[in-house]
Amino acid sequence: MSETPRTQDATSVHREKLTFTETEALVELCGYGNSRLKLLERTAEVAVHLRGTEMTVEGEKARVSLAINALQQLYVFAQQGAGLASDDVVRAVNALRANADVELKSIFSDTIIKPKRGRPITPKSLRQKQYVDAVREADVVFGIGPAGTGKTYLAVALAVRMLQDKVVKRIVLTRPAVEAGERLGFLPGTLEEKVDPYLRPLFDALNEMLDYERARKLLDKGVIEVAPLAFMRGRTLNDSFVIFDEAQNSTPEQMKMLLTRLGFGSKAVITGDVTQSDLPSGNRSGLVDAQRVLGNVSGIRFCEFSDGDVVRHPLVMEVIRAYDARDRAREARLQAKEEP
Repeated sequence: MSETPRTQDATSVHREKLTFTETEALVELCGYGNSRLKLLERTAEVAVHLRGTEMTVEGEKARVSLAINALQQLYVFAQQGAGLASDDVVRAVNALRANADVELKSIFSDTIIKPKRGRPITPKSLRQKQYVDAVREADVVFGIGPAGTGKTYLAVALAVRMLQDKVVKRIVLTRPAVEAGERLGFLPGTLEEKVDPYLRPLFDALNEMLDYERARKLLDKGVIEVAPLAFMRGRTLNDSFVIFDEAQNSTPEQMKMLLTRLGFGSKAVITGDVTQSDLPSGNRSGLVDAQRVLGNVSGIRFCEFSDGDVVRHPLVMEVIRAYDARDRAREARLQAKEEP
């Protein structure tokens, strides 16, 4: 299926073999057209060769061990009749890369919610599992990191679950209506039409976890509220699960305003990426400011994700790293010019 990695001398390539006894489970592990094995090759950076029920994994020794560990644990899931998906391969490798001793079952079996359509929603990495546990335990949690790490999606899933379990009485989803080069006043339409593009990602996540009619009824009753950050001023939010998305686009004053809205029985999850602020040049980000001001406050948890926690297609991780490298190089050139 793959050639020996070109970056290594063929004589130094480490090889390990696996033999599988259950054909049906092996087919599930490999995926249609060996698609899951190809994903594993890319994610773990190894070469995989399949002949009958025997599999050979080649590459750097540590990477081969990582791939073997992932394959063995995923095969057990396949034997148990658990349906595997392509993203299971990616998240298995990422979780084991973070901690080789972790049992994938402890992550994969932590079901947050089961939508009527689609697969159960669970953490997809060790860091996501820690984030989910933090939200369950703490009243205020910051999820900080790049796109694709599941910060907002998991927060919405936890909010829906806590609403169903009657832990909270309502869900409030909010984000700043800020976008590069645009202002609400210059967009056509009513206020609702103007803010809809900013809030659409939250609607999409909500509709995936609740059927459309159910979500619409809860929205109409005010049990679920999706609104721009400006609508939060002057309110007290009791018995609510508040999700503040894209928090890097808030000012320190707006961040303080939102956090001081919390009433009794409420929980807040604040998500954002400090490297992606769309605030005008020179404006401080409320998310960056909160990291400095609230880092030692008891009862507030900070969960930081990295590009290694991205659970989208492996290429997304590579795209993030490429842009980060470009930005670091640009910053280094600017600093060199400023030095005397």
